[in-house]
Amino acid sequence: MSSNEVKKNPLIAIVMGSDSDLSTLQPAIQILDNFNLETEVRILSAHRTPIEMIEFAKGAKLKGLKVIIAGAGGAAHLPGMIASITSLPVIGVPIISKALSGVDSMHSILQMPSGIPVATVAIGGGLNAGLLAAEILGLSDERIEKKISIYRENLHDQIIAKDSKLSKLGSTEYLSKM
Repeated sequence: MSSNEVKKNPLIAIVMGSDSDLSTLQPAIQILDNFNLETEVRILSAHRTPIEMIEFAKGAKLKGLKVIIAGAGGAAHLPGMIASITSLPVIGVPIISKALSGVDSMHSILQMPSGIPVATVAIGGGLNAGLLAAEILGLSDERIEKKISIYRENLHDQIIAKDSKLSKLGSTEYLSKM
């Protein structure tokens, strides 16, 4: 199912403060789509659409969502604000910013006050956010857990193949063929 189709029963929401954040979160959307996991993708700003963001967070659990991925740049209030309203797990994705290269976003998401946790992935870490969301769902769904295991086995096999190629070609030739 493509991420552009209307989702019937999304388990994961991917929320961003601006459409400029979409390229960072697209890897999460794609990996979850590859795992056949329903997602809801939204643009909701903690500062520009606070009422809509609050309504979303209040209703997320009732809609059947299980995990929320929230990407934000700059002050990066979106993940924390959503986490303050819902008891669902929230995964924050710091977006690379022009001024401070995403360090500002990362610090904002990491420094949540006690009692309102937000899991945080690397700056620009959309893929890992998607994988973490899938792993959370995989705790109670063996089919999802199996897909994650296969994904990791494929990563393993790719590195083994690259190592073999590097050993065979040597570093200079290997680099010339990249």
